[in-house]
Amino acid sequence: MKKWFITFIISTSIFSCKENSSTEKITTKDENIELVKQLTEQVKNNPDSAPVRMRLVNALDSLRQYDAALAQVDSLIKRDSLNNGLWFAKGQLYESIKDTLGAIKSFEKAVSIYASVESQLSLANLLAETKNKKSLAICNAVQRVAMDRSTEAHCDFIAGVYFARTGEGTKALLLFDRAINNNYTYMEAYMEKGFIYYDQKKYKEALAVFDRAITINNQYADAYYWKAKTNEAAGDKQEAITNYQRSLGLDKGLKEARAALERLEGS
Repeated sequence: MKKWFITFIISTSIFSCKENSSTEKITTKDENIELVKQLTEQVKNNPDSAPVRMRLVNALDSLRQYDAALAQVDSLIKRDSLNNGLWFAKGQLYESIKDTLGAIKSFEKAVSIYASVESQLSLANLLAETKNKKSLAICNAVQRVAMDRSTEAHCDFIAGVYFARTGEGTKALLLFDRAINNNYTYMEAYMEKGFIYYDQKKYKEALAVFDRAITINNQYADAYYWKAKTNEAAGDKQEAITNYQRSLGLDKGLKEARAALERLEGS
């Protein structure tokens, strides 16, 4: 049963070398729209300025104008095709539009230029989601040089995703536990554990995992949603309704939760 597509985020920046300004803080959609207008004009006046064009890419990304952002990145790649960061940025944009093949190819190109940890793990995560065993080799290679617990947690999580997707739940659970041991706030690892128990119809165990996730982060809408699904599967209708309501209170965009709530309240 497909639950969600994990988007593995290594860094918060779409491009590790993008400009940062202590005086510029974009907080609203309107401000981003205005910034895009200004930067588009600057790019027209100075088309060879990579920093300005990358600021435009990030502004377009913030507005979810991914096609336009990709066009700008492609323009930069034509000028500097051996820039690891540009290919990494392109891969992230492809992830945003759920073009898995395009993202994999972009991350592979980034890794071929410079095998940064970020590029390798982003590639490994997508390969794991597509049941490609190469993901394990990449994680093993990264772990041999990993110097921090966070990277270890990412590697174990990705390996766990691979085994979860290929039906080896026992191995996956061990790896998710290892990821959590290195980073107890690793919400995706808790969720993946819960998914396995849910699919196995071990609802008591699944609820315990989702409850733990909620204890760690009580603003995590997905944990309430999956707790509600588990409540419903276990026959606890009222508790399911309560948790669907909680998930919607945190994320009004959860269409599945709204549909489930309407179904249960109407029955």
